[in-house]
Amino acid sequence: MIIGTGIRTFGRSLAASKIGLIGGIVLIMLLLGALSTYLLPLPDPVHGNLLQRLKPPSYQFFNLASHPLGTDQLGRDMFSRLLFGSRVSITVGCTAVLIGGVVGVLVGMISGYAGGITDRVLMRLVDMQLSIPLILLALIVIAAAGPSLGNLIIVLAITSWIRYARLVRGQVLALRRQEFVLSATAVGAGPWHILRYYLLPNILTPILVIATLEFSRVILLEASLSFLGLGVQPPWPSWGRMLAEGRTYIATAWWVTAFPGLAIVLTVMSANFVGDWLRDFFDPKLHSAGE
Repeated sequence: MIIGTGIRTFGRSLAASKIGLIGGIVLIMLLLGALSTYLLPLPDPVHGNLLQRLKPPSYQFFNLASHPLGTDQLGRDMFSRLLFGSRVSITVGCTAVLIGGVVGVLVGMISGYAGGITDRVLMRLVDMQLSIPLILLALIVIAAAGPSLGNLIIVLAITSWIRYARLVRGQVLALRRQEFVLSATAVGAGPWHILRYYLLPNILTPILVIATLEFSRVILLEASLSFLGLGVQPPWPSWGRMLAEGRTYIATAWWVTAFPGLAIVLTVMSANFVGDWLRDFFDPKLHSAGE
């Protein structure tokens, strides 16, 4: 009963937030598009037909053979490449956010709860990384390890864990002196037990919000690195790589850059919309003000 009531409240809040609803719909469509690459007989996104190069959109959307979004400079179907590019973006975004979140939450909880020299050392590591521009750090790591999907995910995770660490540390510092934590300590609960069963459940909400916002940042950074040639390598499609390959044809074939650019913009904006809605939904002050 409690779970059902919570789901209904969650659904009503999402339906009432037009921006959050739009963002959620776009992200669901993105996920369905990525899944369709495993299910639908889409045109080959890698091998094209030079006789069909730079063919404009046909606007016969339900006829995949007609290239509804046109073709690129090598005669490859743009619609198919966009869908396969969404699969890359979702894989990279979700994996990097998950890895960065796990590392950052663990570091933040240990730093905030342990305090003392442990806290100072871990926070100095955070400060050191914050002093390095993210793009520069990504360029250094990828240049040293080589461009690949796995290295790209590692780089993006490295650039995202510090946000979780600082947020979680602040939350743990505020909670560790609360009565329920002191009571657990008094009855003999160990540090890991307290972190797992008492502190972590109370900080999941801000973690969820920042993970949603980090997803959009990771998508944008992945596209930037792919645009520079340091992300997903050809011939596999990536939105950033598609922008880089099509920038020469902006004046003569606008669709080659317009559609991947629009995909990046819609994905980043939608993730930010959902993140803003989640922040408002879980903020008790906003609920109190609305009541």
